[in-house]
Amino acid sequence: MTFSAMSFRGTVPEELALALSTPTSPITVETLSGDAISFECEFFSTGLISFGNCAYEGNLQFTRQAPSDKLLAFFPTEGTAFFDPQGRRIWSSPGVGTIVDGARKESLQLHGPRRHLTLFIDQRKIAWHLTNMLERSIGDRIEFAPNIDLTVGPGLALKQLVETACSGLRGNGALSQSPLALASLGDAVTHLLLEAVPHRYSDQIASPAPLPAPRHVKWAIDFMHAHISEPISMSDIATAAKVSVRTLQQGFRQFRMTTPMAYLHELRLTAAHQELMNADEVQSVSDIGLKWGFTHLGRFAADYRKRFGLLPSQTLRGGKVSN
Repeated sequence: MTFSAMSFRGTVPEELALALSTPTSPITVETLSGDAISFECEFFSTGLISFGNCAYEGNLQFTRQAPSDKLLAFFPTEGTAFFDPQGRRIWSSPGVGTIVDGARKESLQLHGPRRHLTLFIDQRKIAWHLTNMLERSIGDRIEFAPNIDLTVGPGLALKQLVETACSGLRGNGALSQSPLALASLGDAVTHLLLEAVPHRYSDQIASPAPLPAPRHVKWAIDFMHAHISEPISMSDIATAAKVSVRTLQQGFRQFRMTTPMAYLHELRLTAAHQELMNADEVQSVSDIGLKWGFTHLGRFAADYRKRFGLLPSQTLRGGKVSN
């Protein structure tokens, strides 16, 4: 897991804009009055999740110039602000968290003194967790509700986790020395966000779990996991599951709503996706594709883009950037 920490302070809007911008999603900052402004921000990036703690004085407007691939959550502790994604005004004040989809162009106005904690999660990580929770792929954007109560229940717990992350990553904090603990905290934040904030798939998460699959379907899935990168056939899977090919197909249609080979294909795509996100400098898309059983790289790229919304090469480049 990559980790970096950065802090910024100053009184010039252009310096603040530079601190908040990324190469693919620049942000402009303007003053709303002639009064002096100041800012003090610290950010902690762990790859697919980043945390921040920011304080501002003065009246400022922030405008995102290009879409971001992250979901943004703000947890205010002082002052007021409002977001304006595509003309829809969302107020932000202490006690209420604000969720914003970075893929949409939005502006933010704040009136200092203002202080808030921030959480930025790569949409790929959210989709990965949701896929595992639902045990199937998702096709649409998740579409989170814009607000969450931070005074009680899951909202309060989410804010406390972000506070814990910032304090634990500051300086030589304990979390900065423990990659496993940091990864677990990131997973906890993502799961809590999916469970606590209403979104397009909330009803499906809350619905009763499906009936347990019969033994032969479980045996087939276990065999797929054990031989995921090998050229196994439908007959191989049926033999391992101790049933006929027809019975195997019926079991997957009834209990997994797909075919055995489509299920295996999904497992391989997911494994390749995970490795691409964590690949080192010497690995290539072709190496990773072949490792997980994709011998036709053009078809792999097309299927991957349909499943995850971007090309394997784009994931590979993104996985090598620490912020």
